[in-house]
Amino acid sequence: MQPLIDNARTFGQRPEEFAKLAEGQSPQVLFITCSDSRVVPALITGARPGELFELRTAGNIVPPYASEHPTSEAATIEYAVEVLGVSDIVVCGHSHCGAVGALVRGDDLDAVPAVRDWLSHATPRPAGVAEDPEVAEGVQAHVLTQLLRLRSYPFIERKLKERQLTLHAWYYEVHKGAVRAHRAETDTFEAL
Repeated sequence: MQPLIDNARTFGQRPEEFAKLAEGQSPQVLFITCSDSRVVPALITGARPGELFELRTAGNIVPPYASEHPTSEAATIEYAVEVLGVSDIVVCGHSHCGAVGALVRGDDLDAVPAVRDWLSHATPRPAGVAEDPEVAEGVQAHVLTQLLRLRSYPFIERKLKERQLTLHAWYYEVHKGAVRAHRAETDTFEAL
């Protein structure tokens, strides 16, 4: 913890670099990814403060849209699209994902009921090879399922029809630092 504290103490000593950020934000991309500490969106993309609007959830899950009982995730997505006017949404899964791995293997999660219940939003259960530590196949299928889930949000569907929004599926390989993007033409994840 001490190195983090030390950096936080010196971080604010450059106020001129951050003064413009007080005027507001206008990110072009909503980046939905896992809360895994090995996945750092700004590091992966090279984004500076104000360039990415991030939503991080266990397993990069997009929950079902429910206007009568909105989730914080749905509120974040709606704000990014309707208020900030992002033009792109990236759903980025990653290799070695504990959440997707647990789903692929069918792990008993009764000891962590909040995790179990959250992961139930990932339906259908991702396919994949249970012995694969990367869970590549499972994560990639899961990311595409989350894109489909996004398409069910009414404001997303409207923006897609109006061609004001583009959705992207990415797969980040933690062990390589490489990113693969889904290509609809071939239905494969290929290097960017």
